[in-house]
Amino acid sequence: MSDESVSPNDNQTSTRQAASESASQPAPMSAQPQLDSLAAKLAETGYVADPDLVASLHLMEVLQKPLLIEGEAGVGKTGIARALADIHGCDLIRLQCYEGLDAQHALYEWDYQRQLLALQLTGSNKNTSEDNLSTQQQIYSDDYLLKRPLLAAISSPTPVVLLIDEVDRADEEFEALLLETLSDFQVSVPELGTFKAHSIPRVILTSNAIRELSDALRRRCLYHYIDYPSARKELNIVRARLPGISEDLALQAVWFVQNLRRETLRKTPGVAETLDWAASLLAMKIHNLEDSLDVIDSTLASLVKTRADLLHLRSDGEVERIFKGNPAIEGGDGPAHKTGQESTS
Repeated sequence: MSDESVSPNDNQTSTRQAASESASQPAPMSAQPQLDSLAAKLAETGYVADPDLVASLHLMEVLQKPLLIEGEAGVGKTGIARALADIHGCDLIRLQCYEGLDAQHALYEWDYQRQLLALQLTGSNKNTSEDNLSTQQQIYSDDYLLKRPLLAAISSPTPVVLLIDEVDRADEEFEALLLETLSDFQVSVPELGTFKAHSIPRVILTSNAIRELSDALRRRCLYHYIDYPSARKELNIVRARLPGISEDLALQAVWFVQNLRRETLRKTPGVAETLDWAASLLAMKIHNLEDSLDVIDSTLASLVKTRADLLHLRSDGEVERIFKGNPAIEGGDGPAHKTGQESTS
């Protein structure tokens, strides 16, 4: 039998010591104060964000990963990038995507006119072959390089917000280029070498889901979806963005748009249209829609964006029908959009 036996009392002593050491260690701090601070800063810029979006933006910052935001047009996807740039006091670099977008317009191109002028000046001076070689080397220098959004964001000495807007409009070939750039945050220029990021940009990608994005791009990014906001959320957005609007008009405008979204329309109005319409009503010196139903018809240009929808709403009794079902007039809290999901502006 071994002399180094362990008694039950020894086990109890070890357990008590471990518990005492664990109790003496500080509990891990919650990220909630940081989330609350970020939400407050967004609100100061006029952007009303729900907790899920705030958490996604916080993770984007901590993990230094791009954030892909999908949603219908006009729900505030682009506004997130502008708000972030305001919060951090940095530049916003925007790459607007479209079909046929290539590296020349997304990464860089050479200033061919200046290069040609430099070569012409060299030829007119009858320089030696060594001088000509030196000139050719000079024209392929950083001075003649036109940095497009992706390269400009990577080569910035301080962090910027890079908005890659409507990425679903670009071709699949561009996605491959984007993946290569975002994977290591570096760009190779054959004549100059590799540009590595001095600082990691805060990258926001937006999509209206016009086409399905590749799995590879989705894996590279964090993800958030913005739906049409609930009535209460949209009311908060209108109050934040139009501080001069009366409470009655804000309620009536929001509930009218909420009811309008339940109609069969070709283009459902987003938050951007709500804000435009509310601003139009203010410009028309309207303070209460109940007393000015005819104004709704005359201001539909701010709210409805297709001829078919305009004709539908201008048919007999349609505007009045939608307005009379307005919970703001009836005094109820009002229904949210049929999806029922909280969202942002």
